[in-house]
Amino acid sequence: MGGPVRPTRDVEYEQMLLSRHTEMHRRGGRRHDSSLERSAYVLLSRLRVQGPMSISELSEAFGLDASTLNRQTAAVVRAGLAERIPDPGGGMARKFRLTEEGERQLDIERRWIVDGLDVVMTAWSDEDIAAFAGYLRRFNTDIERITGRPWPRPTPDGKPPRA
Repeated sequence: MGGPVRPTRDVEYEQMLLSRHTEMHRRGGRRHDSSLERSAYVLLSRLRVQGPMSISELSEAFGLDASTLNRQTAAVVRAGLAERIPDPGGGMARKFRLTEEGERQLDIERRWIVDGLDVVMTAWSDEDIAAFAGYLRRFNTDIERITGRPWPRPTPDGKPPRA
């Protein structure tokens, strides 16, 4: 591993700290009506943006095996956050979609996270926040390009894209 030290070493370290701070924030100080686990939050977020998905579609999207997704989807169904429905496109596989309660819990969780970011970034200008979001988006979309697993993005108003 010779050669000059690239700034990616700094990115690695800051990314490690960011994941630590994020996880500590999620575990501590939970003073709101939602209690979504991280896996449920990510799963419900994907269903909101993409719409109903089958286990095989979720497996492809997340790069996880079907047994892991069966456990995760069973948990959100038991909690009333998602439901199994016939494929709207007429396919054989049943799909999962958000329930009204799932939408509500996801909105509560997202608002709590955004409120926390507002506290952290209180001294940042809107331009700085937008630039940071742009760099994060670029970073994530480059990872998605390399892995072949693009993640759909909501519209600028935070709503799911309409087909």
